[in-house]
Amino acid sequence: MKIMITGGAGFIGSNFVHHISKNDDYEVVVLDKLTYAGNMDNLKEVRDGIEFVEGDIKDEEVVSRVMKDCDMVVNFAAETHVDVSIEDPGIFIESNVKGTYNLLEHVRKYDVERYLQISTDEVYGSIDEGSFTEESNLDPSSPYSASKAGGDLLVSAYWKTYDTPVITTRSSNNFGPRQYPEKLIPLFIMNAMQDKPLPVYGDGKNVRDWIYVMDNCKGIEVALLKGKLGEVYNIGGGNEKNNLEITNLILDILGKPESLVTFVEDRLGHDRRYSLDSSKIMKLGWRPEFSFEKAMLETVEWYKTNFLEV
Repeated sequence: MKIMITGGAGFIGSNFVHHISKNDDYEVVVLDKLTYAGNMDNLKEVRDGIEFVEGDIKDEEVVSRVMKDCDMVVNFAAETHVDVSIEDPGIFIESNVKGTYNLLEHVRKYDVERYLQISTDEVYGSIDEGSFTEESNLDPSSPYSASKAGGDLLVSAYWKTYDTPVITTRSSNNFGPRQYPEKLIPLFIMNAMQDKPLPVYGDGKNVRDWIYVMDNCKGIEVALLKGKLGEVYNIGGGNEKNNLEITNLILDILGKPESLVTFVEDRLGHDRRYSLDSSKIMKLGWRPEFSFEKAMLETVEWYKTNFLEV
């Protein structure tokens, strides 16, 4: 079975490539543009066992060439940094909407068996109480989350209009090895190791549900193989923590002082709380396996060893 993985040199994508490459039933081809967040070092342990193509998901020629013999496609390719999307929304529309459109057109052209769209809980917006289900309305707050919601809606429309064999997963905040140090956990680990300030937005009480990246990768595989076509599956870790709790935990693990915490002006449109109901995918047999505390320790250790190579 040949599987095309777009964005496979990025954070979640590369971890999924590592996971899926353990199964000899898969022939893996990775398509990645290698922007600042894509890194070939993320694939160095599996490089000899996969095919790699450098290219953009918006490029019709390269997508056609890579996808034509594939049985399945998993689309991790995306612009994902919220702060950058506030400064320059256009590149997010290009990658996350137009790129998704190009992939869907080629899925139709080549009769691909399954296409899985990787999305985010941020498309739902903020929730004060309870948890979002797959039936919740989309209410994105940033250009990033709006562009991801736009891609999700295209996927849904292709299912309804063309019977394109699509599935979507929406995960909570991922953490773990190989994440580019622009997101909260890797940035704060690296800053703390170098005794640099840890810039916490607002009052630090914004809540996120955190999932270890390998738990998400296993959930993605379950959705890909067992999910019902046309459906959306939430994948949450069940670890709701506010940003200040995460910050203090990183400082405790590294033995660094709380004086490194620096409160900065809050992000524009900053959602207060995310929470996912993952019961739907759990009915397919998936459960998170890693404890939050152990996964955080392993993540910190990985950056202590590898951060100079990120």
